[in-house]
Amino acid sequence: MISIKGLYKQFDQLEVLKGIDLEVEKGKVVVVIGPSGSGKTTLLRCVNVLETPTKGVLTIAGQTLDFSKNVSKKSIASFRRLTGMVFQNYNLFPHKTALENVMEGPIIVKGEDKAKARKKAQELLEKVGLGDKIDDYPSRLSGGQKQRVGIARAMAMEPEVMLFDEPTSALDPELVGEVLKVMKDLAREGMTMMVVTHEMRFARDAADEVMFMDGGVVVERNKPNEIFSNPKEERTKRFLNMIM
Repeated sequence: MISIKGLYKQFDQLEVLKGIDLEVEKGKVVVVIGPSGSGKTTLLRCVNVLETPTKGVLTIAGQTLDFSKNVSKKSIASFRRLTGMVFQNYNLFPHKTALENVMEGPIIVKGEDKAKARKKAQELLEKVGLGDKIDDYPSRLSGGQKQRVGIARAMAMEPEVMLFDEPTSALDPELVGEVLKVMKDLAREGMTMMVVTHEMRFARDAADEVMFMDGGVVVERNKPNEIFSNPKEERTKRFLNMIM
């Protein structure tokens, strides 16, 4: 489903990603952990092509971008529609209701009929537990509710892959659980997911594989039980000892 080969990303003289190779099978959940500055978020943003890789090949659901060649804006736009991205800070339109936020993408980007987009948005908001909040503006929603609207908004585009960048980092601790529940439900339904997070419990419970990054490379990748109970690399051990 997701194939990443020889992915590099450089900002001026700083090389942030140093040759990432990764395969994620359809329906699998890969959780990416690591210290700040390890390249985790940059990796997600490259998969979504919000950042253009310096070089490398990305494939999602059979569609490929090869950054050793010129890649057109049209190709990037088409590729990006395969992914749904959920950010740290919600990025909701403040002047639109929860329902309108979820409807916006299908109508504007996909040209979907308004009635169809509304029906789908209502169903998705029900699914994330916000059926009673469809007419509320973001200013009236808690952080957890805003993030769940963000997940519904990404799902409304019917992506092949969901990408989550620290989706709970801006939330008060008591609100984290409601967002993680929605993500676990998506995982159980077979959504292919890459998740950057510091929530180790989520990684244990929902991930098929956990990938530890540091210094722009993949240091170790394994099943959650192996990573957390028996890490092979010394750098992984040091990181886990610091946070657990």
